[in-house]
Amino acid sequence: MFPANRLLMATMSFAAGTFFSGTSNNPQHLMLAAPSNGVPNNPLPLIIYPQVVPEETEDFAAWFEALFASHDWPPRWRYPVFPYTHYHPNTHELLGVSAGWAEILFGGESGRMVTLRAGDAVLIPAGVGHRQISASDDFFSVGAYPAGMEPQTWRDDKTKLTQAIGQIKQVPLPQTDPISGGEGALVEIWHPIARQQR
Repeated sequence: MFPANRLLMATMSFAAGTFFSGTSNNPQHLMLAAPSNGVPNNPLPLIIYPQVVPEETEDFAAWFEALFASHDWPPRWRYPVFPYTHYHPNTHELLGVSAGWAEILFGGESGRMVTLRAGDAVLIPAGVGHRQISASDDFFSVGAYPAGMEPQTWRDDKTKLTQAIGQIKQVPLPQTDPISGGEGALVEIWHPIARQQR
């Protein structure tokens, strides 16, 4: 299990500035629990997996697609991130950065900027807003969702906030980590938080 004091220290490391995913080889997480305008966000933190693709890999997108599919997160698209704030109230989302780099604003307008680079993966909890702010010309990612989930895409809209929060509470908690396929950051970080929420 992820010790509570270690969890707190890792959370506090995001107190200021833009997060650069390549600063650590270990999964990082970003707490975005409070709503931001019409973006509900989620008590489950965003999880960033820096540089998970092996160095010798030639086709990052194909590698991510094979990995995601093998862990019951079927790949659904290859594309950049939308340039407007949006979120998915009914499912978690998994991205594998397959080329280039991008600055993504997570958590709505009062959220945090994260710089992602080719080889990084990011697990976005249901309800957490995200928007591409800037990117290299070649940037794109592979997007995936848990098997059987059909994502709804909602924008920053205060009139839907109560409905979205209700939907987010019903989203199933994955039982294994999507990158490792077993124990991993999702199990170590999300599961204890989900138990506390019950």
